[in-house]
Amino acid sequence: MQTHVVPVGFDYDRLIAPLVRDQFDVDRVVLLEGAVGSEANVEYSRNLSQKLETDFRNLLGAETERVPVDDVYDYDAAFEQAYDLINEELDAGREVWVNVSSMPRPVSFAFATAAHSVTLERQADRDRIHTYYTAPEKYLETELAEELRADRDLLRDLLEGAEGVAGGPAGEPDTVAGVDVDRVRERLDTATDLLAEFDERGTTIGAKEVDGRHIIELPVASFSNVKPFEEVILFKLGEAGEFESVSELAKALAGELNEEYTDSFRSKVIYNVDRLGPGGKGYVERESHGKSYRTRLSRIGELWVRAHAAEDASDYEW
Repeated sequence: MQTHVVPVGFDYDRLIAPLVRDQFDVDRVVLLEGAVGSEANVEYSRNLSQKLETDFRNLLGAETERVPVDDVYDYDAAFEQAYDLINEELDAGREVWVNVSSMPRPVSFAFATAAHSVTLERQADRDRIHTYYTAPEKYLETELAEELRADRDLLRDLLEGAEGVAGGPAGEPDTVAGVDVDRVRERLDTATDLLAEFDERGTTIGAKEVDGRHIIELPVASFSNVKPFEEVILFKLGEAGEFESVSELAKALAGELNEEYTDSFRSKVIYNVDRLGPGGKGYVERESHGKSYRTRLSRIGELWVRAHAAEDASDYEW
């Protein structure tokens, strides 16, 4: 059985056409919906999602579910959502295919990275997790721009022709081809300005501010297998945020685990923190200050803790 996870942006063909043409055996489809841009953009995307829902059912006979993505620019939340969804589908005995062709990049990257992370944690299921992309046959933006350019030229010709017939300012026409002349001028000016922006800026304008910044960091690292005691360390760092030294972390762990704080226990913590650090799995960051190292989770470490938050570290034996 196959589940296809499909983030819906502003595409239709490349989200469903390859599955129909290549005769995929699709049992279930999860359509991810999120608000992107203006109200008109949101409505456009929602209409595409409705059409996809209908056509996945009619053309492929697939059970289809529409799932909201609360914030398409929140990478961490999208990663957690993807991680949980992929694991749930695998637990239900389904093969998971993640389409990353559409929706804003934070969602696509989050789902792709989550899929890869799950393959590392569930080695036996590696061949049941797939991430894929479909290239479009053509892009409509430039064609739309060329059509708008032709329409602009037509409006200009009509306006100039009507003014010529009227014989100058004194005889300025009230209408052009039966349309109010001011309305024609307004449409001509709007088309001219829009084309000028398109030619100068491309298909998008500006850089959106998200959480006070204009960039959204997308961690490229994926999960690695984590041993039980390493998990305890990660959960503790997730709970506390930061420790001024590894020794402080070791003391906190000893107290929580009812262990005696000895040199041996401290060495065990140091060894495992090293394995989790930049030279190892990359889940922990260490910043030198004096003779100590401030210890905290890295971005991928934060994602690991967030994705595994439902697990109880006290259940593990070490």
